[in-house]
Amino acid sequence: MSESKAIDEFLAVLEREHSTTMKVLRAFPKDKAEIQPHPKSKSARELAFVFAVENVLGQAVLQDKMMEVLQGGGFPSAPESWDEILDTVEKGHRDFAALVRSFSDEEFHAPVHFMTGPKQIGTMSRREAAWFLLHDQIHHRGQMSVYLRLADARVPSIYGPSADEPWR
Repeated sequence: MSESKAIDEFLAVLEREHSTTMKVLRAFPKDKAEIQPHPKSKSARELAFVFAVENVLGQAVLQDKMMEVLQGGGFPSAPESWDEILDTVEKGHRDFAALVRSFSDEEFHAPVHFMTGPKQIGTMSRREAAWFLLHDQIHHRGQMSVYLRLADARVPSIYGPSADEPWR
């Protein structure tokens, strides 16, 4: 366990949010993985794979290797299997969390290269980059919850009750 309050706080929120994200992903019907609400939108399968890609990107960013990843030809395509996507998300999450745990407080606050605007790369602390990526995961989870409704699936409680999972 780290000795940094900032790292411990981040990891506690990361674990809680990851658990909720996996609840949403597991609720999605595998047979509707190709649902695409708009031609500009990703399919549900592609959107689910974004969580795996972000784990890979997050590890690269925290190791200050984002430019290498971006120049390396992009990210792989989403697997066809929903279960393989979920397994990849889970493994990536474990690897990302382990990397965060490996930093000292000083290292967690050290600058790395990251996106600072459209088509812009600048520096921010590892801590800021980690929180940015977590907030982006939450954003994509919100998208996935809309896909659940479009797939006529049950939408689980995320931060409060849902029509399918009331708290009463």
